[in-house]
Amino acid sequence: MTLVMGVLNVTPDSFYDGGRWHEPGAALARGCEMALEGADVIDVGGESTRPGAAPVPEDEELRRVVPVVRELAGALGGRARISVDTRKRAVAEAALEAGASIINDTSATLWPVAAEAGAGWVAMHMKGQPSDMMAHANYGDIVGEVSAYLVERAEQAAAGGVKEIWVDPGVGFAKTTAHNLVLLARMREIVARGWPVAAGISRKRFTGSVVSGDDTRPAPTGQRFEASLAGAVWLMSCGVSMIRAHDVKATADAASLVGSALARNAGRPAGSPAFMSGLSLAEREDLK
Repeated sequence: MTLVMGVLNVTPDSFYDGGRWHEPGAALARGCEMALEGADVIDVGGESTRPGAAPVPEDEELRRVVPVVRELAGALGGRARISVDTRKRAVAEAALEAGASIINDTSATLWPVAAEAGAGWVAMHMKGQPSDMMAHANYGDIVGEVSAYLVERAEQAAAGGVKEIWVDPGVGFAKTTAHNLVLLARMREIVARGWPVAAGISRKRFTGSVVSGDDTRPAPTGQRFEASLAGAVWLMSCGVSMIRAHDVKATADAASLVGSALARNAGRPAGSPAFMSGLSLAEREDLK
């Protein structure tokens, strides 16, 4: 079944949360709530990576992230794992020491930290920095280029001793709406490269562009839920291993349904005798 990574931004300038979980007490409460809603992983981030975002000094990111990770690790008691969303080695190391077990690495460079700590590692594709990444949204074959980059990083990390690796195509990072839609449409090709895929499209700008039908005037974040959930279900059906989402309960419920359906029909075409034999009488009647 697809894992759900709940987004917990402890920043004052998140594109969606807008600082709602900036205070440690609020962040702790939301993290525990997400675990109850079905999150497998709580992803704590102290630096916004929205397009145009300015970098956060290392000491400030540490101040935001480490206390929340420490308190959350104690409160959860293993009910969900904790990841740290960062590009900085010192922040990753401190968060792992405080109780995180996954580095969600938007720089795709921190695999030595994961190897040393025995932690999981998510390598994301991005060109440039958040402050200027949209100036780098140029590709010949976006799926081929993104896949090659991620496979190279994953193989390097595996050779260096990282045992648990996901690759993330970085939807929305140095990519236009058209690029993002191509990645979604061809996600099975990325999955077919053999590395577990993590992906997040939750409430991102391009979902608002699709909803509004106007890339210059995307629908506001509050109107992007349905498109985000539909995209998450599509990703699940493509074989994506982990979905990063703000709306945890809806995404976890969708993952349960999709996972149950795929497990029921594993290797058996719908309507075949093998498929039908796995159904109860009541379920067979429902198909009529």
